[in-house]
Amino acid sequence: MTLKILDEILGRLPKDAEIVETVFEGANIILYTKNKDFFLNDKGIIRDIVNTIKKRVELRPDPSICLDTEKSKEIIQNLVQKDAGISNIFFDSFRSVVTIEAEKPGIAIGRSGEVLKEIRRQTLWVPMIARTPALRSKIIENIRYVLYENSEQRKKFLNQVGKKIYEGWVNERKVGAVKLTFLGAGREVGRSCIFLQTPESKILLDCGLNTAANDESAYPILDIPEFNMKEIDAIIISHAHLDHCAFLPYLIKYGFAGPIYCTAPTRDVMALLQLDFIAVGQKEARKALYSSSEIKQMVKQTICLDYEEVTDITSDIRLTLYNSGHTLGSAQAHLHIGNGLHNLVYTGDLKFETSNLLSSAVTKFPRLETLIIESTYGGKENVQPSRQEAEQYLLDVVRTTINRKGKILMPILGVGRSQEMMLIIERAIREGSIDKIPIYMQGMVWDVTAIHTAYPEFFDKKIRKSVFHKDYNPFLSDVFKRVASRKEMQDVLDYEGPCIIIATSGMMSGGPSVEYFKEMAENPNNSLVFTCYQGEGSLGRRVQNGEKEIVFHNGSKQEVTEVKMEVFKIEGFSGHCDRNQLINFVYKLSPKPRRVIVNHGEASRCLDLASSLHKLNNIETIAPKNLETIRIR
Repeated sequence: MTLKILDEILGRLPKDAEIVETVFEGANIILYTKNKDFFLNDKGIIRDIVNTIKKRVELRPDPSICLDTEKSKEIIQNLVQKDAGISNIFFDSFRSVVTIEAEKPGIAIGRSGEVLKEIRRQTLWVPMIARTPALRSKIIENIRYVLYENSEQRKKFLNQVGKKIYEGWVNERKVGAVKLTFLGAGREVGRSCIFLQTPESKILLDCGLNTAANDESAYPILDIPEFNMKEIDAIIISHAHLDHCAFLPYLIKYGFAGPIYCTAPTRDVMALLQLDFIAVGQKEARKALYSSSEIKQMVKQTICLDYEEVTDITSDIRLTLYNSGHTLGSAQAHLHIGNGLHNLVYTGDLKFETSNLLSSAVTKFPRLETLIIESTYGGKENVQPSRQEAEQYLLDVVRTTINRKGKILMPILGVGRSQEMMLIIERAIREGSIDKIPIYMQGMVWDVTAIHTAYPEFFDKKIRKSVFHKDYNPFLSDVFKRVASRKEMQDVLDYEGPCIIIATSGMMSGGPSVEYFKEMAENPNNSLVFTCYQGEGSLGRRVQNGEKEIVFHNGSKQEVTEVKMEVFKIEGFSGHCDRNQLINFVYKLSPKPRRVIVNHGEASRCLDLASSLHKLNNIETIAPKNLETIRIR
């Protein structure tokens, strides 16, 4: 049945528009025309429709009038300057879209979009530009291939998503409560998962795992009466760390078939980390929760949004993502519920400070009544040194270790912290403040860095300017060396000079960082540098707390490793706010929230931050436990 909104749009079009198909792409409305002249010049009609109905409407040519792909490819290659560095051209014949991958998208677009306009005019395809990663990224290649390979299926999926949104949109509004239930990360770090119920919708905010836990506490608590996998309308993923997204493919395995919303970098890194999670589990003989097939399906169900792009995700929820400053593409989710009934911001993980890589978290929103904020470092004692002090401390540790001919091991999160460390050390070497030594990267670090090179528009303006205007990308420095095999890893361990080894996982809960630790721990000339949070029960927390003998199990045998290397904990690089930054973030919020809900922190830190925010701001604060339900409207 044709929906009322489509009837309204079609009624505003001229009779000779020759619209042959109207479909949804999520909340966007796509019109396909057989009229070449109308496609090339609609005389502002589509713009006027958008201004009237306040929904995104796009006009595309019917596939039957698009030029042959071979001829179109030849025209594109002639129109786009060679300096653009075209690496691939993909034709999506089901959507009449041609995607041009280029090393320098700005040149491919042309001044004021002139090149794209000419491609459109000569080929009757809708051209889109994608950046070729400066470092080859197999995961990005695979994701793009999956989307092109399944174009027809994805077109149908997006149309179904849109139908569900707009069928509810035209129905009479239901009246009822808006509730939040915490299925994970309530007075704890790990397995973030919040269940939001409105009168018309059920959605999840994040769906992660506690990778440091080995029992049921590793998983979100889904066995509650209100939760039915097939009734979930949408899932929003704030960022790609495993404690926020690793359980998502499991939901797909058991029936979730709806849309997943996040930024494009989050989608790419999320898929990469989930695949690595499976691989690490296989090496440790753990039973896999899901397979690569579910991750592939997850990619097909993901709808990527830019920062500050507004979209309906259900009939009564409108979503806008804002920068959270935590990792590449990390986002705060602003939810406009019930046409103004209530406005909620979920910060995910937050950094209210400009780093070497990313801009500070956004504090201005159109409306805001309830804030859900993290509290990883929310306790009174969690005041970190300045970034400048932390950088100086790090470089001092590096110099000291170099002088004694040792190696530096940095167990690190593959996303965010590792790239921050890379920028700091690369700059110090370039400026001559430390000796030029090799920096070896293993695990997800290299692959995640490659993804970073595909999305420089998400960087802070300083490094963005370096990439776009000075044509200098620090991630391409020759000091960085990829370690991709067991033999190469042994070569690093056998290397006689000082070096830096950056390896996952950050909590040493698995991966190459543990293997390097076993080999390096007994040499007092070596240094172990922690720069990220170490979860309760993790190997990293135990070493950080001063354990000097670590027992590893190798089948039925036990191997004891003595920790003689020097251990450093350097705070100030965290992708999380410290206590002062969290308080300052809430103080700077515009508008001021009426209620603050504190989660994602050890119990004492959640309670401490909630108490302090209440006293300082005279607003309602809550630090819910897992399975606690809060009515926010």
